[in-house]
Amino acid sequence: MTRTLDTLLDRTVVPGYSKIGYLVRRTWWPDDDPRPGSLAGKRALVTGASSGLGQETALGLARLGAAVHLLVRNEVKGKAAADAILAELPGTDVHVEVCDMSDLAAVRRVADDLAGRLPRLDVLVHNAGALPAQRTEAPGGHELTVALHVLGPLLMTEQLRPVLAGHHARVVLVSSGGMYTQRLPVHDPDYERGDYKGTVAYARSKRMQVALAPLMQERWRADGITVHSMHPGWADTPGVASSLPLFKKVTGPVLRDATAGADTVVWLAATEPAPPGGRFWHDRAERPTHYRSSTRESAAERETMWHWVLDAVGMDA
Repeated sequence: MTRTLDTLLDRTVVPGYSKIGYLVRRTWWPDDDPRPGSLAGKRALVTGASSGLGQETALGLARLGAAVHLLVRNEVKGKAAADAILAELPGTDVHVEVCDMSDLAAVRRVADDLAGRLPRLDVLVHNAGALPAQRTEAPGGHELTVALHVLGPLLMTEQLRPVLAGHHARVVLVSSGGMYTQRLPVHDPDYERGDYKGTVAYARSKRMQVALAPLMQERWRADGITVHSMHPGWADTPGVASSLPLFKKVTGPVLRDATAGADTVVWLAATEPAPPGGRFWHDRAERPTHYRSSTRESAAERETMWHWVLDAVGMDA
């Protein structure tokens, strides 16, 4: 009965992605909430952590005892987010790191610095995101959403591999249900053709995250690193308000709060045993990566995209 209702919520989108889906589903979740103190002695890095889901994720991990690093573009906003965490959890080991995740040179520099000064990293959450109104190129020339959502996270994880390896670290890619509308853009990954639409660019890059997560899992499996992708549903965040004001106006009454949106991220990062890697999650359950045959990619297309991404960040296959 619960499985049927869960599937119905997912397929009908509006109730499943809204706070309705979260409130209904939590009534049948098993007793596998991460326990207080379960991340004591562990260290987490959350990108895009100055507000919204990123800040709430960092707070959720800190509540479980983790030392948290907030990686942000704006240092002032990052310090405000850190102060908010300390106000709720005095004594938390919290740090602010500054990096534009779309700038691959900056990602490499900051990740190398972190790898050199951190003894270990147990959780890495890639949450930084943007939805540009017009086609924008990141430093280095790649389309912004691809650089920010795909290339930067891949490069940062690879550069942090020395401190992620050997202790069952977890990497979480915060994706979007919008990816269900798009095919993997194998023949135009930088969105150089056709009329540019920010919502399409965002969804395409999120499709890339989800399609490539299993390949990331295989790349880092031998290091004991588990890679997850997930979508948070429709959450009321500053990013939604600024990028999709009409959507916010129409759906405002049913939007999830940031805590509900971040719930599955924190669960994936901390629940025991670790959920299987390389899969796509929403509301603590594995979800299909496609609902329509028209969006399905072949294994060959995934490999083609994977090699394009590796080449774009200067990594060997």
